[in-house]
Amino acid sequence: MNENHKKFKSSPKRYQPKGLSIIHEDHDILVVDKTSGLLTVSNDKVKENTAYFLLNNYVRKGNQKSKRRIFIVHRLDRDTSGILVFAKNINAKRYLQEGWQGFKKIYCAVVTGILPEKEGTITSYLAENSARKMYSVDDPKKGKHSKTGYKVLKESKRYSLLEVDLLTGRKNQIRVHFSEKGCPVAGDDKYGIKEKGVKRLALHATSITISHPYTKETMTFETKVPAYFKSLMAM
Repeated sequence: MNENHKKFKSSPKRYQPKGLSIIHEDHDILVVDKTSGLLTVSNDKVKENTAYFLLNNYVRKGNQKSKRRIFIVHRLDRDTSGILVFAKNINAKRYLQEGWQGFKKIYCAVVTGILPEKEGTITSYLAENSARKMYSVDDPKKGKHSKTGYKVLKESKRYSLLEVDLLTGRKNQIRVHFSEKGCPVAGDDKYGIKEKGVKRLALHATSITISHPYTKETMTFETKVPAYFKSLMAM
C-alpha cells in the first residue's frame, strides 16, 4: 500500500449520521452498522432519512458542493439491522459487486416456532409478484436461484435463535425461506404474522467477510447480536 493511501482521516464527530455506527472507513470503503427502521436508499415516500443520504452528507462534511460521494454495493431491508458496506469510488464499487456473491455474509435471526432440523440448507427459486412480495417457485426459468444455510443456536417455548449463512443475496430471501418453512422471522408483518409485544423485525446482519478493493486483503467486520433478540428468547 502506498503512503498516500495509508493516510486517512474520517469526518469530525459532528457529522456522524444518526442511526448508523461507523465500523470501518478508509479511502475505498465505508462499513456501518445500521439500525432497524432506516432505509438503505430512498423510496417514493422517503428521500433524505436513508443510510445513503446520511452517509453522503457525512463524507462531504456538510459541504453539499463537495464532489465526495459514496456508492451502493448492496442493501438491507429497512427493518433489518446490521452491517452495510458502501464504496467510496466507482472502482471499489465494481470490485465489490463483482465479488459479492463469493463473500461470506452471516446473519442472526429469531424465528417463530421450532425447526425440526437444527441445521440445514434451504434452496428455492425466488420470484416477485405484482405486490412486490417474494415467493418460491419450482421453475428455474421463473425465479432466481436462492440458497440459505442455517444453524439453531438456542430454543425457547416460542422462538428459535438462528445463525444464518446467506449463500445467495436475493430480495427478502431469509424472510421468505423461513416463512415457507412455517417459522417466519419474529416481527415480520409481511411474510409472517403480527405478534403482540414484538417491536421489530428480528433479523440482523452480524458479520461479513470481503476482499478489500485496493489491498485485496481479506477483512471481516462483526457486530454484536442485538440485546433485543436475547429478550425475545426469554419471552
